[in-house]
Amino acid sequence: MACNVVVLISGSGSNLQALIDSAADDGNPARIAAVISNRADAYGLQRAQNAGIATVVLDHKQFDSREAFDAALIQAIDAHRPDLVVLAGFMRILTGDFVRHYQGRLLNIHPSLLPRYKGLHTHQRALEAGDAEHGCSVHFVTEELDGGPLVVQAVLPVAAGDTIETLAQRVHAEEHRIYPLAVRWFAEGRLRLGAQGAMLDGQPLPASGHLIRT
Repeated sequence: MACNVVVLISGSGSNLQALIDSAADDGNPARIAAVISNRADAYGLQRAQNAGIATVVLDHKQFDSREAFDAALIQAIDAHRPDLVVLAGFMRILTGDFVRHYQGRLLNIHPSLLPRYKGLHTHQRALEAGDAEHGCSVHFVTEELDGGPLVVQAVLPVAAGDTIETLAQRVHAEEHRIYPLAVRWFAEGRLRLGAQGAMLDGQPLPASGHLIRT
């Protein structure tokens, strides 16, 4: 059984490309049914079109409120009968109504080792704090910003000479590895959101999620 996935983007779509490439793997039940962007100039739309995936542009500036935009977004997503909705650089804070509508089938990726550095400028903050390790996290989305149950984290060492740019580049490479992994787990029925948090193969994941060290 294919697992219908709708991906939301706002920008270049490099994580989207990793998901497109992964969905082409033999035996992967994840099928990207549509890509939706709130920006018409998002390069990720071109990536989707190149792969023959339906695209939708829904400009948030055309709506009077966040609630009105999210209601229209729900309609656009549900037209593709999604089993899973994936946020891949979607630069919008979502309303509680939206998050509740997709509870247990909404994933996000964040460029830090959550719960550290929720929000923006994560690489700069990790360097300023003198952290020995940094990375990225895939989590189920809840109403708490960047606060849902963790699924998988990639952990990498911070090098002595790292800049924001070099650190961001290495974290991006890990994002492209762990996001397709989490989506495939969900598509295969292995990953679920339970009452106690994220579950993999019927077992609760630790609070930190599944850790992958590089």
